Amino acid sequence: MVGSARCGAVPRQPLAKPLSTSAPSRQNKLRPPLAAPGPGWRAQLWQRMGCLFWHKALGISLFMWVFFAAYFYLLRNPSKPPLLMPLTALDRALAFQPSALLAYASLWLYVSIPPGLLLSRRELFVFGLWVGSLCVFGLACFYLVPTAVPALLAPVDLSLHPAFALLQGVDAAGNACPSLHVASAVFAALWIEHLLRDMQAPWWLRAVNAVWLLLIVHSTLATKQHVVLDALAGVALGLPFAWASLRWRPGR
Repeated sequence: MVGSARCGAVPRQPLAKPLSTSAPSRQNKLRPPLAAPGPGWRAQLWQRMGCLFWHKALGISLFMWVFFAAYFYLLRNPSKPPLLMPLTALDRALAFQPSALLAYASLWLYVSIPPGLLLSRRELFVFGLWVGSLCVFGLACFYLVPTAVPALLAPVDLSLHPAFALLQGVDAAGNACPSLHVASAVFAALWIEHLLRDMQAPWWLRAVNAVWLLLIVHSTLATKQHVVLDALAGVALGLPFAWASLRWRPGR
């Protein structure tokens, strides 16, 4: 039920009574009763999405508001002149692709999926602690070593790409390394994979998760919001936090 402390699983059906009233054979006595199959992955998906819905909606919104307040404060008030990140051969070869902006913006939906599939307040609280720790670590990097992305090698007419111009006006080239865009996407991807396996979801749904992650990582480079070294640092940040969070979960 939505709003409960923990949403229970779909109840199993009671076992059917045997048709025969005769005494069971010795073989039947030794054979354990067959349990009714659990709910399918679709039923579990809908149940998880509906569980504690308003807690999740308000909690995710509040978390993002606090994060962006800290992020933009550091972006506009760096502790020292930002260090320009060096370009690699891949950065020079990868052309600016404004169409990648959709995948770039989809991160905010993507990172909301794991908490949206959790079943109790305790799980949500512990998950929030891990994500918060990841973000604090990344913000500390931005404060201690401010970094920025170099200007585009080829100038772009922003009047032809109003959505990208809006992004450039809001999220400037600072706070580059490590890429929290990539780090949070990697963290979310491993959690989504874990939850889909727990629900016994089909392989194609897990493949969609992997492709979505790759599109987000690619978009950070294609929109020139980050360089390759930023993305690699983001992966290096997201992996250990995700690994630790999936193994240390009090009261799971």
